[in-house]
Amino acid sequence: MISETTTASAAGTWKLGDREVDRLGFGTMRLTGNGMGDSADGAPTDRDLAVRVLRRAVELGVNHMDTAAFYFSPLRSANELINRALAPYPDDLVIVTKVGPGRSPSGEWLAPATPAQLRGQVEENLRQLGRDHLDVVNLRRMNQDSIAEHFGALAELRDAGLIRHLGISDVKPEHLAEAQAIAPVVCVQNRYGLDHRLADDNGLLDSCGEQGIAFVPYFAISGDRREASASDTHHDELLAVARAHGATPAQVRLAWTLHRGPHVLAIPGTRDPDHLIENVAAGGLRLSQDDLARLQPLHESGV
Repeated sequence: MISETTTASAAGTWKLGDREVDRLGFGTMRLTGNGMGDSADGAPTDRDLAVRVLRRAVELGVNHMDTAAFYFSPLRSANELINRALAPYPDDLVIVTKVGPGRSPSGEWLAPATPAQLRGQVEENLRQLGRDHLDVVNLRRMNQDSIAEHFGALAELRDAGLIRHLGISDVKPEHLAEAQAIAPVVCVQNRYGLDHRLADDNGLLDSCGEQGIAFVPYFAISGDRREASASDTHHDELLAVARAHGATPAQVRLAWTLHRGPHVLAIPGTRDPDHLIENVAAGGLRLSQDDLARLQPLHESGV
């Protein structure tokens, strides 16, 4: 059984460069309501509720927040919610943001940023978060074959002191090699989970571990439903493992993800305070070898 009093430290820690974080973090996309992070009913998250969720996450020991300036809806901005809820920021809090995609103020998706435009995106994150530097900035690849020019532009901003560490997102192994030749990469953020195994097939998950780079999956709970709420229909084997531990299927999915290696982190997001407690508690769930063997066929059948 796992306890609702479990804190994020139960998942263990990993270093993003020189910043140590608990492996169980928090993703802010779902706090923005409609737009990025649609809820089931399309309703925007109550602002005060979002602030309470963020503060509660920190109370539960979460010190790794994932965000982006393009996480916003007409009524909510993830960065500004973080600023309102958590500034002045705890010394151990690491805020990881992303650049690359572009959105107009009305929410329409624009052409990806050019290398020259990345500085403006970095400065927008700084302004919204009320920071003078960003802890970690991930370059989100937007289907381009090479990320060298874009990543090089971010490396220059790192040298200028606007960014402490760099990461990359939605990449293939060749992009990691390309970035590492320019500047150190502290994390790779890709889609991965029990039902999505591409990072295993192409060797990216193992390669990150060998190089001491954090691998940070997104959609680890929702899987193919992506931004939508997680499904309430589950495979029999997943339900059996959950029942054996007195856990929810979502908790088992998170625990399975963390079992993939000490360098694998998790950033589940929610706007529900009860789900937040459950997600953090999943960091203390220890799956047995029998549990992992029962779940492996689900992973093998994933895409």
